[in-house]
Parts: sequence; C-alpha cells; structure tokens
Amino acid sequence: MSLMRNLNRALTATTGLQVHRAPTAPAVPKQPKAAPAKTAKRPTPVYRRPTAEDLETDRLLRQPVFIMSPVRSGSTLLRMLLNAHSRLHSPHETHIRRLEVGYGSKLSQRAMSALDLERGDLEHLLWDRVLHRELAKSGKDFLVEKTPSNAFVYQRIQDCWPDARFVFLFRHPVSIAKSWHEGDPEKRTYDEAAADALRYMKAVEKARQGITGGHTVRYEDITADPEKEMRSLCGFLDVDFEPSMLEYGKKDDSQVVKGLGDWRDKIKSGQVQAGRALPKDDEVPELLRPMCTSWGYVS
Repeated sequence: MSLMRNLNRALTATTGLQVHRAPTAPAVPKQPKAAPAKTAKRPTPVYRRPTAEDLETDRLLRQPVFIMSPVRSGSTLLRMLLNAHSRLHSPHETHIRRLEVGYGSKLSQRAMSALDLERGDLEHLLWDRVLHRELAKSGKDFLVEKTPSNAFVYQRIQDCWPDARFVFLFRHPVSIAKSWHEGDPEKRTYDEAAADALRYMKAVEKARQGITGGHTVRYEDITADPEKEMRSLCGFLDVDFEPSMLEYGKKDDSQVVKGLGDWRDKIKSGQVQAGRALPKDDEVPELLRPMCTSWGYVS
C-alpha cells in the first residue's frame, strides 16, 4: 500500500480530510522577445541657407567636395587616390552630420536667436569649423569628405555649403550587397545586407537627381583604368592630374582607420587592385534589379 493511501486513511479517520496531488499546471507559452523600441527620428533643425554675402563671414571652407556613395562601393579607395593629390585632402569618414548642438538654457537659446542663429545654423558653423580645421592642418587647398550616410542629408549639406561640389560613386548593386554581407556575415545575412545597402543606393540616386552639375564615376571603371578616371575627375575638380595619385600608398598610409571606412589589406596595399567579377544578370535578385537597371548594369 502506498504512503499516500496510508496517510489519507489516517487523515480521514481523524479529520475527515484527504491529500491529493495538485494537477500539473499547463505550460505557459514563451512570449516572443519584444523588439527594441525605435528611437524617434530627430527632426531637421531650423536653419537658413547663407547667401553669397553670408559666406564671407559664415563659412571658412571653400568649395568642399562630397563623395556621395553607398556603403561598400569603393569610396575608401577613391578618397585615398584623391588624398594623394597635392591639393586635395580627404580624411577618414567624419560623420559630420551627427554633430549636434544643444542649448544649455532658454536664455542661451534666446541669445543665439537674437544673433539670427538657430540650432541648425549653429550646427553648420560647427561642421564648417571642424572640416576647415582638418583642411588647415593638411596644408592643402580643398577638402574631400566621403561618409556614405551623407547621402541621406544631401540637401542640408548643399544648403550648408552652397559652393560644394559633388561626386557620385556607383558600383554594381549585387557587388555592394555581397561585400556588405561579407564584411560581417554574422551580423547580417545576404538578404539583409542587400536590403540595408539598397537604402544607401536609393539615397545616392535621390541626391544625384536633386543636385545639378555633379560628376559620376563607377568603381569598376576606377579599378579597370584608374588613370583615365582620375584624369576625368581632376578635370571636374579643376586641379591637374598627378600620376602619384595612382600609387597612393607611397604618399601616405596613415589615413586608414579601423571602423571609419575600409581598413582591410586590399585598401592598405597602396595600389588599385582589380575588382571582383561582375555578377551575371540571372544572379541579380528582384530586390536589386530596379537599381541595377537605373544605374545601367542590366538592361
């Protein structure tokens, strides 16, 4: 006879009660992990576009050059080639658009407003001062900035520097997606890399449509015939072509900074390396096909 049965006989005789095993509680289904809340997009601050007269007092930088490119499109190679020019200084990615200004008090905000300086104006002064400082330290004539995310705020950059010049760098969208995936395969699958890189491609294309007078160059053309492409680009920038640009590593290899552009062995070689073979048309996923068509990589 089981212990439970003996116990219940004794309890029934003395108290009229019995002990019963509690029913097994149903398993509570595991709740899916809540996705982290998205940070609200910061609204574009109020600013004014400086007139030609304002530029004399409001801007130190003259005719800056901005490379508008998607991620993994060869922008580090392009900036290294340009940085090897005696008149062009192209530092690592500065992410200048992320520099923000805040007011310490309502009184400081009123004081700046009385000077006709809103928060956006103050940020533009800061951006200009930082980049001009970098250019002045180099001793060169023109600054070239190449942070890929600049494409998302091309209009503000153009408003900040009305005399800015723009270079649009293309690469086959599938090659971009593959390179973006290979850069950190544990962080993003190929499909995720393609979708993320496509955001940059669309931003670059929007900037190209919205800006008049820019210069377009393809990564594949640079790797195939760097001298031809650099001669053409130097013509657009109104500087003489310098053969030493093509062996940028002999000029300066201190500009390669991990996490601020490409820092791998290929770019650190100091010379233009051959690009990967172009994907075939049937390798293009539907997600990237419209951009491939728009940029002339597929018909």
